[in-house]
Amino acid sequence: MQIIYGFLLASIIAYLAYRAHSLNPSGAFAATMVGTIVFGFGGLPWAMLLLAFFVTSSGLSFLFKRRKQGLDEKFSKGHARDAGQVFGNGGLATAFVLVHAIYPGSIIGWVGFAAALAAVNADTWATELGVLNPHPPRLIHNFKPVEKGTSGGISVTGTLASLAGSGLIGILAASLAPQPVSWTMGLIITFAGLAGSLFDSLIGATIQAMYYCPNDKKETEKHPLHTCGTVTVHVRGWKWLNNDWVNFACGAFGAAVALGMIILI
Repeated sequence: MQIIYGFLLASIIAYLAYRAHSLNPSGAFAATMVGTIVFGFGGLPWAMLLLAFFVTSSGLSFLFKRRKQGLDEKFSKGHARDAGQVFGNGGLATAFVLVHAIYPGSIIGWVGFAAALAAVNADTWATELGVLNPHPPRLIHNFKPVEKGTSGGISVTGTLASLAGSGLIGILAASLAPQPVSWTMGLIITFAGLAGSLFDSLIGATIQAMYYCPNDKKETEKHPLHTCGTVTVHVRGWKWLNNDWVNFACGAFGAAVALGMIILI
C-alpha cells in the first residue's frame, strides 16, 4: 500500500510541477518514477529530503529566471527539467533508497541518499544564486576569469550558496534520520555536498563536453544547435559527458565522500 500511496503522491507532485513548467513531459514521467520509489520504499523522511531539493531548486530557478535570461545560451537545457536532468540529479539517490530497502538496519542507504541530494542541491543553489555575484566567476582549476554561466566557473556568492544548499539537506538528514544519529552526520553530509558541488565544477572546467557557436563566437553546452540556430562545433571535453552525467558524478562524489568519512569515523 505504501508503494501505491507513493505513486499517487509522486504523480500529483509531478503533475503540479509540470503545470508550473518546472518539468516537461519526460521530466514529469521520470519524477513520478523517482518519487514512487523514494516515497514507496523509503517513507516520509526520505520524501521530505527529496522534496526539499526539488522545491528549493525549482523555486530558486523561478525566482532568478530573469537574471539568467541572458545566460540561456550557455546551458544545454532550459528551466523545465527533462528525464535526463531528473535522473542525473536524483537517480543515484533513488538507488540508495533501494539499498535501504534491502538492508534496512544499515545507515549506508540514508547517508548515501542524503549526501547525493546534498551535492546536487549544493550545485543547483550555486548555479541559481551565483548570478548574484557582482564580479565575473573564475575557473576552478586555474582561476581564469570567465563569463557568468560558464561551466567550471566559481565565485564567492556561488560557493556560499552551495554551502547553504548542502547545509539545508545536512540539517534535515540529521533531524529525520531513521536511526538515532549525532549532529556530526549533518556536518559530514554538508561537507560532502559542498565537495560534490566543487567536483562538479572541476569536471565542468576540464572534461565536460563543450561546444562553440561560430555565429555568436561563444562557448556553450548546447548541441547540435545553439540558441541562434547555428550548428555548434565540439571544442573540448568528452563528447558523451553532458551536463546530466556531470550532475550524476556530482551526486556520486558527494555520496562517496560522506560514506568514506562515516567509515573512517
